[in-house]
Amino acid sequence: MDESVAKAKTAVARPTLLEAVKPHLALVTRMAAQGRKDRQINAEVIAALKDAGMFRALLPCKWGGLEARPQEFFRACLAIGERDMGTAWVTGIIGVHAYQLAIMNEQALEDVYADDPDTCIASSYNPVGGKVEVVDGGFMLSGRWGWSSGSAHCVWVLLGAIVPKEGYRTFLVPIRDYEIEDTWFAYGLQSTGSNDIVIDPPVFVPDHHTHKQMDGFNCVHSQGNPLYNIPWAQMFIRVVSTPAIAAARHALACFTGNAAGSSTDPTKLKGDPDITQRVALSMNEIDEAEAIMFRNFDLMLEQVMSGQVISLMERVQYRYQAGIVLEKMMSAVDRLFAVAGGRSVFDGAEIQNIWRDIHIARAHVANNPIAFARNWGSMALGAENADVFI
Repeated sequence: MDESVAKAKTAVARPTLLEAVKPHLALVTRMAAQGRKDRQINAEVIAALKDAGMFRALLPCKWGGLEARPQEFFRACLAIGERDMGTAWVTGIIGVHAYQLAIMNEQALEDVYADDPDTCIASSYNPVGGKVEVVDGGFMLSGRWGWSSGSAHCVWVLLGAIVPKEGYRTFLVPIRDYEIEDTWFAYGLQSTGSNDIVIDPPVFVPDHHTHKQMDGFNCVHSQGNPLYNIPWAQMFIRVVSTPAIAAARHALACFTGNAAGSSTDPTKLKGDPDITQRVALSMNEIDEAEAIMFRNFDLMLEQVMSGQVISLMERVQYRYQAGIVLEKMMSAVDRLFAVAGGRSVFDGAEIQNIWRDIHIARAHVANNPIAFARNWGSMALGAENADVFI
């Protein structure tokens, strides 16, 4: 697609992503239970999110994308997550891959997006199950990868693996070269369809379909828009934590909305100091998590758009602050769930679904804050950075 034509099209006033998503939120709500039952987001929901532009939001204009700022993307994700956390999880993960493609080789962008800017890409970045052999012009790749959310709706996948004598790379693979194995029988986030990706026998992946970890760390790319100087890790870590902020807000709405129908006299609930304190503490934790996320993106965007470099200390701080979100949102929801009443224990109770989703999301390695806290604290005391995914 001609770049000048693409930019002219996107320069025309368009609705924000939040505005574009709003007409589809009722559908997200209506199909949430079916998604849990099917262990997949409904295809109609995916089509609606495509129509809203969620999967081309972070794609460069040159390829038919919107080049939306992260804040706009995540506001829309929050709105989706307040209706269903699983849908927000899949939307964010598939949507953020356009950002990674943007900082890869231009040929990869051509191969994926030339015919359709809404092309959906799945991922599984854990390198444990991958095997790589270096060959002329690229690599032979095989193995098994888990937790590939939304993979049934995608025609490409990004897979992490270790290249011998080099280190970590991400490999872009078309659907003809892999199989999806139905393994996702989970306690929560059931609708994410986070199944396994299997490549056997090995397939060839050309060098231009790979992304070196250190290129992501060093913000190496050929895009003209400095928006893409925001480190790749800072984008990805937020798509696996932000849905929990929205889900916790949803749980709060469920709790306060159900108070009138509680088996306990609702007038007593309003005067119960334990209940009112629980509500206040949870509201504050949710607001803090959301405010810090947008504050951090505001700061990063201001820096990159003015030609500044985001310091390592700032990147480590933001990494930790994303990693601690699930701990805080579990706290906010657990505090309410403990006093949510007898109806909350039954299958299908909305607040119970949210409780399960948030606890399962905490199992994602990016949502374990311990190593990130150690790194940030150590650097504050004069140590060197120990993490390149920041």
